[in-house]
Amino acid sequence: MGLSIPKQLLKIAGKAVIEHTLAVFEQAPCIDDIVVLMAPGYVPDVEKIVAKAGFTKVARVIEGGATRNETTERAIALLGEGLAEGEDRNVLFHDAVRPLLSQHVIAGCVDALERYQAVDVAIPSADTIIVTRTHGDDGEFITDIPDRSRLRRGQTPQAFKLSTIRRAYEVAAGDPNFQATDDCSVVLKYLPDVPVHVVAGDEYNMKVTQPVDVFIADKLFQLASTAAPAQADEAAYRELLSGKTMVVFGGSYGIGADIAEMAEGYGATVYALGRSTTGTHVEDPEHVDDALSKAYAETGRIDYVVNTAGVLRIGKLAETDNSTIQEALNVNYLAPVQIARASYKYLVETKGQLLLYTSSSYTRGRAEYSLYSSTKAAMVNLTQALADEWAGEGIRVNCVNPERTATPMRTKAFGEEPAGTLLSSEAVARTSLDVLLSELTGHVIDVRQQDPTRGASEASGFEQALASVLDRHGDV
Repeated sequence: MGLSIPKQLLKIAGKAVIEHTLAVFEQAPCIDDIVVLMAPGYVPDVEKIVAKAGFTKVARVIEGGATRNETTERAIALLGEGLAEGEDRNVLFHDAVRPLLSQHVIAGCVDALERYQAVDVAIPSADTIIVTRTHGDDGEFITDIPDRSRLRRGQTPQAFKLSTIRRAYEVAAGDPNFQATDDCSVVLKYLPDVPVHVVAGDEYNMKVTQPVDVFIADKLFQLASTAAPAQADEAAYRELLSGKTMVVFGGSYGIGADIAEMAEGYGATVYALGRSTTGTHVEDPEHVDDALSKAYAETGRIDYVVNTAGVLRIGKLAETDNSTIQEALNVNYLAPVQIARASYKYLVETKGQLLLYTSSSYTRGRAEYSLYSSTKAAMVNLTQALADEWAGEGIRVNCVNPERTATPMRTKAFGEEPAGTLLSSEAVARTSLDVLLSELTGHVIDVRQQDPTRGASEASGFEQALASVLDRHGDV
């Protein structure tokens, strides 16, 4: 990468690459403990990241070796400490610079270890692979073109029974020419009787290796569909929301009103504010300050601030008058900025959350949507920036990206649309509650209609992101 720091510490989407990666394993139900092996001299940097993010599963951060193999050997030695004779454990080795790993790949590896001693993750090769040989100064020449149907591109995690990978390295130690680029190849070469099972990976699980990968990964994080963990049952919502204070700007109707009604039903004290109901104009900083001050004065706390207010003005920019432009900027951009700034002092007390909203149009502006698309793109960048800026204070900031949703604002812009083609505002509100009650921060959470013929877990992160890119024919 040509950097002055290890690429694990490079920031993508507002966080160090390794923080994104650790968060994935922290959230994985089937992972109990995490050990980080870091480049010499940078262990304190990772320890600070772990402490700041509050990762509870990270048991140790130690220095890695000069090579990948040496690093694995150090991990094996550490993981063997305290094990009784005959005791084993499941181990996943993962590249820290693959921050876009999905939960279904982790679960697939762990499940496979119920039957196999060694597991790799791979995807089919979309490119034709050629084998070449160099002839002096004449350059390279093709010597073979393998059958692409049998070729796979290896990824990580690679998963093993600890006893298996330890034995493979013990045998390899007797080979004076031993070197390997990954751990499955060590098992394949030195324990040929042990089958290495392959779990399907996904295209999203990219490795940040070249400078261009930084830009690709950053954009994929913006497009990624993060799943907010739903609560177990109704009692869980009541337990988490009872006694909490929520302020909802844009709470007169649609998604905002539904969030307010749901949260209130679970015991939260909710201040639902809107132009048509409480006379609250989000574009007026005094109105925002007064609303927050009142909520705090009456309850002594503010745990959640939600802003669903927005205006959708469609038309050619050259034909748009100044008042319409100013309204779009004031309501869709400056108002969320003011709400964020005014909310900070309250949310820092409760370690609360600010929840903003974007639209599918944020990834690609199109004709007659220039004002709307650009302000919605700004919400994503504002979310990621504030999540990073406020992480030290424990304030979480997230952004919900609903698919086309049946709201009064949309009906006003597009009229009545065919039944079943739009999300319900109640569904978006439910996901919004799940986001507010989660530990997520800095994420864009897609809310999409579920295809009844296919489980959500079957769609890879890459497919979801691709769908997000392609589905640009309507806006929230």
